[in-house]
Amino acid sequence: MKFEKTPGWLDWYSSPSKPNFKVPAGAVDAHCHVFGPGEEFPFAPERKYTPCDASKAQLFALRDHLGFARNVVVQATCHGADNSAMVDALVHSNGKARGVATVKRGVTDAELHAMHTAGVRGVRFNFVKRLVDFTPKEELLEIANRIAPLGWHVVIYFEAVDLPELWDFFTALPTTVVVDHMGRPDVTKPVDGPEFELFVKFMREHTNVWSKVSCPERLSVTGPKALNGEQNAYRDVIPFAKRIVDSFPDRVLWGTDWPHPNLKDHMPDDGLLVDFIPHIATTTEQQQKLLVDNPMRLYWPEEQ
Repeated sequence: MKFEKTPGWLDWYSSPSKPNFKVPAGAVDAHCHVFGPGEEFPFAPERKYTPCDASKAQLFALRDHLGFARNVVVQATCHGADNSAMVDALVHSNGKARGVATVKRGVTDAELHAMHTAGVRGVRFNFVKRLVDFTPKEELLEIANRIAPLGWHVVIYFEAVDLPELWDFFTALPTTVVVDHMGRPDVTKPVDGPEFELFVKFMREHTNVWSKVSCPERLSVTGPKALNGEQNAYRDVIPFAKRIVDSFPDRVLWGTDWPHPNLKDHMPDDGLLVDFIPHIATTTEQQQKLLVDNPMRLYWPEEQ
């Protein structure tokens, strides 16, 4: 099947630098994707964008280059609810990958159990309106109740301005809830301002809520600009991510977001993204929890 990627789409960075920061042994890239390849795993007809190909082999090569041991592969919206590419990556990972799926109400128990056997441990609900069409909350709650007995969690993707209207739904979910990218805060606003304070309150009041402190390349205004003679990775995002790591060290995750879906202004060097980590998790203990202990507890509990 031939396809043309969305105009303006940037291909992923093909020669990532070797990070200066050495991740701890057993580190997990807890948020990444595979796209196609489109000729083998067609993209969803209803997709809002068409990506470049990004195969499991390329993902695993990046994992090894950056020094990570494992991946959590998150279903991308361009594949809709056809989880074939993601599951294929898990099956060929030699147990080094777990997955987060997208499912619809019609998914059967047999399909859920098959995905569990393959390594799926969560479902993703996307509320970013420019990426997906609205799914009724009652349908999503039904799905959450069906996956709870499997020990799965729910990953939620939303933008900061929408948290007030989604609060009641999020707090009714019967599982662990993992927020993608800190709820996409506006980093031009104060880190102690009312918008981000609401997100901190959300995590403080609901101990089942975790957060990924990932994707500075999506949130930053300053970008990976040089500062004092060295590359300073996304410095305007650091106070937000550091606050979450400092406040909730046992409920944070980190991931590359490779191959960085739908970015059009710049494509990040994944090595620089790894070098962002010690700016937000400043102690060895925090780094161990962020990169090893927390993702292992959530995705490989049987090894704990």
